[in-house]
Amino acid sequence: MKKNRREFIKRAGKYTASGIFLGTGLTYLQSCGDGQQSTEGSTEKVIEAAATPFFKISLAQWSLHKTLFSGNMDNLDFVSKAKNTFGIDAVEYVNQFFKDKAEDQDYLGEMKKRASDLGVDNILIMIDGEGHLGSTNDEERKLAVENHYKWIEAAKFLGCHSIRVNAAGEGTAEEVAAAAVEGIGSLATFAKDYDINVIIENHGGYSSDGAWLSGVLSQINMENAGALPDFGNFCIEREKVEDKWVCSNEYDRYKGVQELMPFAKGVSAKSNSFNETGEEVKTDFTKMLKIVKDAGYTGYIGIEYEGDVLSEEEGIKATKVLMERVGAELATTV
Repeated sequence: MKKNRREFIKRAGKYTASGIFLGTGLTYLQSCGDGQQSTEGSTEKVIEAAATPFFKISLAQWSLHKTLFSGNMDNLDFVSKAKNTFGIDAVEYVNQFFKDKAEDQDYLGEMKKRASDLGVDNILIMIDGEGHLGSTNDEERKLAVENHYKWIEAAKFLGCHSIRVNAAGEGTAEEVAAAAVEGIGSLATFAKDYDINVIIENHGGYSSDGAWLSGVLSQINMENAGALPDFGNFCIEREKVEDKWVCSNEYDRYKGVQELMPFAKGVSAKSNSFNETGEEVKTDFTKMLKIVKDAGYTGYIGIEYEGDVLSEEEGIKATKVLMERVGAELATTV
């Protein structure tokens, strides 16, 4: 594993240093037999510079959650990290890293200024810890809806187009679905006046069932209520085995993303680990990104690295290399 890891980092570093996958114009160079790069000879595997990914790349703040939670990075420095370290000019915030600042205009103003100064677009805020929007208890659900109001206002201030919410609740699938339709529909009604989308992620429990979540969105039936399909969050149930939680009921991730794409106002490219050729081992990115492309989606896809083998920085770079390569390849196919 260590040998493969070193070889992959070396290979990814070579690509990044040569500029093959960076910038808006991507040129894929052929690899000669001696390992040197050349633009001479056959063009069979060369994709012209005009062939760029069919989507845009953003960075989800959760990709750096270990660094942020440890105190080695401040929330205010996230934008410069995205831009200067990874060459990414669009970001997706997580409210956990500035949870007490939703109504602090000075703090939000500094976040907005730093993004503007660097030419970085604020895309969305992922919201956690504000209550269950699918609670079957009317008072709890109403409070959860109201708790999200300040984040709608913060998203508007920052120039985001959406907040990401969770459709969590306790009860039968039918009961939680009905509650989520009411709760998220109510929140979307509030958000409409701010021109903000309320988008639901497949994020465990019933929401990781693609058919269930697409059914909830169909019932809400509002223009500013949509989905944030995540490539990897399709575990419906977990069980504890030898002091470790493992997924005991996992929904087909490709089927789930396909079901959610008609409602997508964002996409989350979850990555965990990579093999020696740079492919993600749990998700076939070519298959997954083709599903996204076939749905007609051309917006932002956020990098959300959650692995343990590569460091957060290495994992983000590896995911970006993979997304740009596959995205450019798919852009040239019908």
